[in-house]
Amino acid sequence: MKTTVVAVINQKGGTGKTTTTINLGSALNKCGKKVLLIDLDPQSNLSYSLAIPNADSTLADVFLGTKNLNDILIEKDGIWIAPGSNDLVDIEISLVGESNRESFLKSILSEAKDFDYVLIDCPPSLSVLTLNALTAAQEVLIPLQMEVLTLQGLDQITKTVAKVKKAFNSKLKIKGIVVVMFDIRRKLSLEVLQYLKDNVEERIFDSHIRLNVKLAEAPSFGKSILDYDASSNGAKDYIALAEEYLTLN
Repeated sequence: MKTTVVAVINQKGGTGKTTTTINLGSALNKCGKKVLLIDLDPQSNLSYSLAIPNADSTLADVFLGTKNLNDILIEKDGIWIAPGSNDLVDIEISLVGESNRESFLKSILSEAKDFDYVLIDCPPSLSVLTLNALTAAQEVLIPLQMEVLTLQGLDQITKTVAKVKKAFNSKLKIKGIVVVMFDIRRKLSLEVLQYLKDNVEERIFDSHIRLNVKLAEAPSFGKSILDYDASSNGAKDYIALAEEYLTLN
């Protein structure tokens, strides 16, 4: 089985990165794919959002070598999760002094042989952990809100991806930009989207994730939007995104 590893990145917090990792992963699972989610963020928002806040073993243990990846995986509603923890802060500090600091996660994910997709929820910074994700991945997804300041952030992300591709991972490519928290009633949202279409080379997915109250509620119930309310606009949007994503592979 060929496993596709996808890094979901944005150096800003609150941009829909974790929401996209969880719900695109769930939607891919509903489309018949076996999916693993990697919570690489020390804040562990992905784990918390799926009601796995205090796992006995986490990704930090795998980085330390005291556990194998398969030892820590937890299944939830058809998808598998490698939970994160605040201990990843210490892992990141220790990685800085390692000569092969960018390759630890790539080695760890070599164990993930039975999955169609591995989605990595990266920290909200272009850090050593994010560098690990980009070195391990074949593809990058960039969730973006349609705000003026996101344009500056996008430029930084694309430059970082280009540097990682040149130095560590020649197979890395940006799969596309996912428009999130989209409000078609806001003139600014439409203007920023048009600017992106006119000025960036990267693909912008046609499936936009609309602003949706149910999406915000789902983590409180420890579920993806598809398991919390399959009839919501949020669920429909992520299914559409997954279907569009799969047509590009």
